[in-house]
Amino acid sequence: MPELELRHLRAVCAIAEEGSLTKAATRLGLTQPAMSAQLRTAERIVGGRLFDRTPCGSAPTDLGRQVVTTARLVLDEVDQLVSLARARTCPGTAGPLLVGGVPALFFGHFVAELRRVIPCSEVRTEITSGASHLLELLVSGQVQLGVLERFEGLDRRELRGLEVRRLVSEPQFVALPETDPLAELEEVDLARLADRDWVTPPDAVLGHRLQLLTVCAAAGFTPRFTHHVNEAGIARSLVAGGAVSFALPQSRGGDGIVIRPLRGAPLMVDLLLATRREGPAAGRAHDVFIAAARAYRAALPRNPGYAKWWEEHPEAHQEIDAALPVGS
Repeated sequence: MPELELRHLRAVCAIAEEGSLTKAATRLGLTQPAMSAQLRTAERIVGGRLFDRTPCGSAPTDLGRQVVTTARLVLDEVDQLVSLARARTCPGTAGPLLVGGVPALFFGHFVAELRRVIPCSEVRTEITSGASHLLELLVSGQVQLGVLERFEGLDRRELRGLEVRRLVSEPQFVALPETDPLAELEEVDLARLADRDWVTPPDAVLGHRLQLLTVCAAAGFTPRFTHHVNEAGIARSLVAGGAVSFALPQSRGGDGIVIRPLRGAPLMVDLLLATRREGPAAGRAHDVFIAAARAYRAALPRNPGYAKWWEEHPEAHQEIDAALPVGS
């Protein structure tokens, strides 16, 4: 009988994280038939089906979720074993940990958590304007772990040498002038923003532009992108002056603007955590995930509206809930 190998565990984890056998094959540099063969072998060995095909891709079965959880721990242990062995053959003080990120309001908490759990001489950060550029830095080794949004074209990019895991599916809220009549509502229908001027990042930075246009089209309009801005202070001033924009859900109101959830959460963006398999964080992908999960939770009180949305939508943060027991 064949034995379960690390390549089978990596394949199962990749399918679970990508939600697609095809995307997982691309990520691991395999053909789709080779990926299918590895999955079939893993299922024969464990004695059951690990994934169900759904209209949205591949979803883990109950058995699949158990296997994926254990596989992640095993892979982390193996990576840590290799890292420790290399440290013994190449002794020396741990170097700096280079952390990249797209603008995220929990990033300061994240850096503080990383200082506690990753042995390194210091934590250095590089905030980039777009997820695509950050991925280039990760693949080239210029940063060793990063927080990035899932962007259009990610499934066609080279991900070798990286452990990539979804942290959370994040709703996009809307920023409105506090004088806007819609600011009095607890949540806003996207269709009611059809006649507004929008503030948006430049096209080269907006990684989910097609998704944004699609949800606006479903609401019956094409957004009028009047202001292309890549600096938060300027964007807020334009909103206070009468425009609107999508906003991170942890964003705070004030200075003439309010932050409101969109009814039905039409625009959801996956926030991903990528860790290189070498360097100070090697073998510690699970520790890094725990640090990011704690940091994300710590930022929830910034916007009580998001804290309420969070409680009402547990399906959006299953990974964080699984990693952090309630009260931790």
